[in-house]
Amino acid sequence: MSEFVEYPLDGGGTVTIEVEDHPGMARAGRAATVLREATETLDQALANVRAAASAALGQFRAMANSPDEIEIKFGVKLDVQAGAVIARTGLQGQFEVKLKWIRAEAEDEVPPPED
Repeated sequence: MSEFVEYPLDGGGTVTIEVEDHPGMARAGRAATVLREATETLDQALANVRAAASAALGQFRAMANSPDEIEIKFGVKLDVQAGAVIARTGLQGQFEVKLKWIRAEAEDEVPPPED
């Protein structure tokens, strides 16, 4: 059975998103598709996830030798009761972080141009 949540958008309109079914017993006469209305907007649901990403980014930017590039990947799961949450793999939360330093070439190491 599919469950769908209708999230209102801050700018108006709605978006319908398929969410995981909650395990348990269903009544015999229940329809194959369930549409629920979210209690918060999609923007509000994603705000907490955005705050978590911002906090992680801030920690890496605050490094003494901060990287030239920071890439943070994570899955977002939408749930009727919890809103937007960071998806898990196995029994743990999931963040994939990639830091990249680009070695700057010192000017004295570059040979002078030939005339």
